[in-house]
Amino acid sequence: MRPRAALPCLVLALAWAAQAQPAAPYVVSGDRIEQPLGGALGDAARGRAIVASRSIGLCLLCHAAPIPEERFQGNLAPDLTAIGARYTAAQLRLRVVDPRLVNPATIMPAFHSIDGLARVGAAWQGKPILTAQQVEDVVAYLANLR
Repeated sequence: MRPRAALPCLVLALAWAAQAQPAAPYVVSGDRIEQPLGGALGDAARGRAIVASRSIGLCLLCHAAPIPEERFQGNLAPDLTAIGARYTAAQLRLRVVDPRLVNPATIMPAFHSIDGLARVGAAWQGKPILTAQQVEDVVAYLANLR
């Protein structure tokens, strides 16, 4: 169990170091966030790069995705293949912003929420892992996986 508990901390430490923008406001409605963060339009190509990145999103640490050039994909979390057929963009947005709102026991980090986090270093407090634009890029990519 110890490696699983340390996993979100590793993700947070690596990704937060690069972020300087505050979290964008959002409104949760049921199991979704309807409006794009900060009104940003997502770019699926940039989102794919974030999902594949071993230093920004770190998604493939836990998830498998249809990114064949990336080896050693995870199997701790659901496969992202066809996730856009299972969830709407608004549902995906909530799951990226703060998956704890859907599953309080998740080990997936909250990529754009800064509330209710434990053991956050002083240098990273108040800073999201992904910017609003990066969240929207990831959502655009995931929504296209059908």
